[in-house]
Amino acid sequence: MIETIQRAGRRAFSLFERAFDAAFGPRINPFYHLGALSFFFFWVVAASGIYVYVFFETSIDGAYRSVEYLTHTQWYVGGVARSLHRYASDAMVISVLLHLVREFVLDRYRGVRWYAWLTGVILLWFLYASGIGGYWLVWDRLAQYVAVVTTEWFDWLPIFAEPIARNFLNSASINDRFFSLLVFMHIGIPLFLLLGMWIHILRISRAKTNPPRPIMIGSLLALTALSLIYPALSQGPADLDTLVSRVQPDWFYLAMYPLIDLWSPGAIWALAGGGTLLLMLLPWLPHRREEPAAVVDLANCNGCGRCFADCPYSAVILQPRRDGLPFESQAVVEPDLCTACGICVGACPTATPFRRVSDLIPGIDMPSLTTREMRARILAATASLTGTDRVMVFGCRFSSDLTALKGQGVGAVALPCVGALPPSFIDFVISRRHADGVLLAGCIAGDCYQRLGLEWTEQRLAGQRDPYLRGRVPRARLATAWAGPAGGATLASEIAAFRARLRAMGPYRHGSTPPPASPASHPPEDHDVSYRVG
Repeated sequence: MIETIQRAGRRAFSLFERAFDAAFGPRINPFYHLGALSFFFFWVVAASGIYVYVFFETSIDGAYRSVEYLTHTQWYVGGVARSLHRYASDAMVISVLLHLVREFVLDRYRGVRWYAWLTGVILLWFLYASGIGGYWLVWDRLAQYVAVVTTEWFDWLPIFAEPIARNFLNSASINDRFFSLLVFMHIGIPLFLLLGMWIHILRISRAKTNPPRPIMIGSLLALTALSLIYPALSQGPADLDTLVSRVQPDWFYLAMYPLIDLWSPGAIWALAGGGTLLLMLLPWLPHRREEPAAVVDLANCNGCGRCFADCPYSAVILQPRRDGLPFESQAVVEPDLCTACGICVGACPTATPFRRVSDLIPGIDMPSLTTREMRARILAATASLTGTDRVMVFGCRFSSDLTALKGQGVGAVALPCVGALPPSFIDFVISRRHADGVLLAGCIAGDCYQRLGLEWTEQRLAGQRDPYLRGRVPRARLATAWAGPAGGATLASEIAAFRARLRAMGPYRHGSTPPPASPASHPPEDHDVSYRVG
């Protein structure tokens, strides 16, 4: 059932994402930055809210009057600030809910990712409490409706000595202290929301809390234009001596309120509480079998810290050396945080196929796909390739299906992430003539399933991040195709074009390169202990 929903959701998101890719390009596609957009909208809400608060009067008569002054008399700044406050709040709800649904359909919420999912679900309550409380402060007819319905809903819970809805029986039942309490809550709850947002990303290394600048500028301009064209307006002053019969609710925050009028408060609590509980339990329904965590081999680890620097989930830490070797630190893996992405192996300079004197055991390795097994798979995949356009494809298993690519002239090895491939393996394939070219296939640019694998790969190829791809590797024999899981046709087209270029270049030649290997035997390898970086 869950897998069926996820497949349908992935197809739906794919349609929108490809449209945005075509319009804006993958790297500034808003769908790939929903979490960071939520942070951005929070700061827009905070900044506009501070300006509105400067002119806000915390009294029964002054609350509505001060908001009306901002909206109509000071429309050019105050009115825009009020509308920005409203529309950025709505935009935050949209981005948060899209982020939650997208992480679910992409299956990025189970296993060790449960922490971010669970804290994110809890944050939904703080988000809605912040927004709903803000509507009370305007003290118009909508605020009166929200206040009455909310208090009647909470009165169903057996936690109050007296019904709190009594405070809204008539105009004489509330005073100015009520608004002081509302202001305190409307400032305090967002502060807890911000704290929760920090806790939400606590286990994520290099969490991106700011979307790309073009997205920020475009979003702010769109919200400002909406504020000028369709400003947020009040719905008449509140009057507790009369009954509110008709309002225009904000459907992003108040979608459940019409249900409260139709259903019993208990039914609404069951829906809200049961829905929250179901969302919180989703990472274990069913529980996913996790790949084994990365393993450190201290005999080959010099504590260089590259695995620590590149891990997307802070699963690798550095601790003082314990085995007596003359190094300051050693890498330690936290299994409860490791997603088995293998990016740490791709960062390790000892993860190299150029080794024959000693066993191929790097400082850090993946039990599910060891460096030795990766080398063996490459040799097996390239053994039967013929011609001058032989291509070795290394692809992320969360991207396009590689099985359909295998055939005459094309070999393929699936990786947990394209960032799990040490650059030395590209050198190995090309300089040892196991293939005429290497193509790296992965997720859409800006939307790596393992967060940083694609970014680190590009930096390693460009010589901007250790371990570098050696300069002796001809870049013309290296190609990348960030096509994503739905880009099978694009990937096949890229491979065909790449093979045509390889045929035009002819066989690879290098002064120190041994003759091409036959399918039955492979040339002797270098005796390097590690792949030198820099």
